Amino acid sequence: MTAARIGPDERARAMERMAGEELDVLVVGGGIVGAGVALDAVSRGLSVGVIETGDFASGTSSRSSKLIHGGLRYLEQLDFSLVREALTERGLLLGRIAPHLVRPVPFVFPFQRHWERGYIGAGVTLYDLLASSMNTSRGLPGHRHLTRSGALRVFPALRRDALTGAVQYWDAQVDDARFVVMVLRTAATYGAHVTSRTQAVGFLREGEHVTGARVRDLETGTDFEVRAKQVVNAAGVWTDDIQEMVGGRGQIRVNASKGIHLVVPRDRIQASSGMILRTEKSVLFVIPWGRHWIIGTTDTAWNLDKRHPAASRADIDYVLDHVNQVLRVPLSRDDVEGVYAGLRPLLSGESDETSKLSREHTVAHPVPGLVLIAGGKYTTYRVMAKDAVDAVAHGLGGAVPESVTDRVPLVGADGFAALWNQRHSIARHTGLHVSRVSHLLKRYGSLIHDLTELMERSPDLKEPLTGADDYLRAEVVYAVRYEGARHLNDVLSRRTRVSIETWDRGVAVSQEAAELMGPWLGWNEDQVKREVEYYRKRIEAERAAQEQDTDHEADAMRHGAPDLVPEAQIISG
Repeated sequence: MTAARIGPDERARAMERMAGEELDVLVVGGGIVGAGVALDAVSRGLSVGVIETGDFASGTSSRSSKLIHGGLRYLEQLDFSLVREALTERGLLLGRIAPHLVRPVPFVFPFQRHWERGYIGAGVTLYDLLASSMNTSRGLPGHRHLTRSGALRVFPALRRDALTGAVQYWDAQVDDARFVVMVLRTAATYGAHVTSRTQAVGFLREGEHVTGARVRDLETGTDFEVRAKQVVNAAGVWTDDIQEMVGGRGQIRVNASKGIHLVVPRDRIQASSGMILRTEKSVLFVIPWGRHWIIGTTDTAWNLDKRHPAASRADIDYVLDHVNQVLRVPLSRDDVEGVYAGLRPLLSGESDETSKLSREHTVAHPVPGLVLIAGGKYTTYRVMAKDAVDAVAHGLGGAVPESVTDRVPLVGADGFAALWNQRHSIARHTGLHVSRVSHLLKRYGSLIHDLTELMERSPDLKEPLTGADDYLRAEVVYAVRYEGARHLNDVLSRRTRVSIETWDRGVAVSQEAAELMGPWLGWNEDQVKREVEYYRKRIEAERAAQEQDTDHEADAMRHGAPDLVPEAQIISG
């Protein structure tokens, strides 16, 4: 099957079709869970529409630790079922569903006291045993114990007095926002109608029964109705807001936990492996990320603006202080290229500490016709989606086939292994350096041919972006025409990672990128200028927020950059 586009023309057609027919399922939310629900439902033969208020993955799903993992720390909490479930999904993603997007990554776990070797080593052994017992350790080596000297050979940046030894184990990582887009494109390939910048401003009702949603196209301000037999709310940290819209009784309560991550250049930490550290509250990861490291995360309650969680000076200092406890050459704020903050949707429990709330997920039917899915973790999105669509099937009266998404590869997966082996010949044929071809294959898989065709038609698209040379000009055009990017921030923050991988956070490249996008979105010179100005103001506001000491001060500073496409006022159903 040819992979579907979700560009400007496809968005317009999707809205027309959603307005013109009754769907089996309308999904509210275009993050990883909503994308997973759409794919699960459409691959069971249901008619599906997806609406997302912002850009796809613009919330939590682009601001994670970018790991596909079983959750080693949950073993300490004796949550074996969650770890087993996540390890199963890790194996499926690595081996079948998305081998082009998910790849193995090693981690060193240092011991600071001799007795920890037995304790932590037993946990990692159990972790590997759980994976191998379910045949979900595809492509991942088993763990190995390291002496202090052995650990320092793998991670020379560690202080010698910060460890007595270590264990090295393997997990996996992913570009979280890119993965969401690929899931949505897969859903669209099977017939789902997918739209961004479309907001549910109210629900359609027949008595107590939800029969669809009133939707606003935020790009034009036009309202339309989408009728659906079942509506699935996959809004993450906005779950409580949706329940209020329908007068639900709060069957699910979600707390938002803020996690921030720092991005530093690869040469600031000398190591050939990632690292995991225990902290007083949770764990801290040092994760290899191309020519960079991602370091995080924090875990603190957040009750302010959910759309734009802000990192404060205190957050940044917390991460630096903890990683510097073990580094031979400490990091400073001057070493930080990028900072991003995201919110985890945690199911409320009896504890006031978000680090102790559940990462399990829950499905509820607050009113007839509406299914809510909340909680969970990125790695287990597919299981969450399956459970939500099972609830949809119950609401439809049964006779819906079982989930098949454990056997449905994402677009770009088919043929990836062979193309990876052919990357040198692809480089010779296209004139691109083999490192460029490798970069494209890891981001697009077998869809690389779409990009090489763009470059054949317009050779200037083979050139790297000025000031962000990890990415080609073709990738900006592709993001608009194929991947649903509608604004400059969509491209620089999610379709690429320029906003966190460059010292100026993408300001220097913003004009060039906007000019590449403009012709495909019908922008005139004023609109190009507006996009660039908005992006620069957003970066200024984020930098200002990161100089503030408290969440409230950081939140106030982040509001200094208004949204280019403001949300509508929500109306109750």
